[in-house]
Amino acid sequence: MTDTARIDLWLWQARFFKTRAMAGAFVAAGRVRMIRGGLESRPDKASRTVRPGDQLVFVLGARIVEVEILALAERRGPAAEARTLYAPLSDEA
Repeated sequence: MTDTARIDLWLWQARFFKTRAMAGAFVAAGRVRMIRGGLESRPDKASRTVRPGDQLVFVLGARIVEVEILALAERRGPAAEARTLYAPLSDEA
């Protein structure tokens, strides 16, 4: 397993989106903020990489999702497995 993953792949594996294409379009639209090492950025391409320790902030539906990436996955597993990939940073996630 590598130490980085594409942001669209990670969002799909963590089950925030039903398809990887939906995750990629969401990222390409500039709707995700990423915080790495205290620096905030907006990934503009689905191919941008994330790694454990990065924080993601985005709006899904009517809720703000703030998570810290804890792990990367090798596959898209069941929901219980997906929840081990991140830690919520707020009560809303």
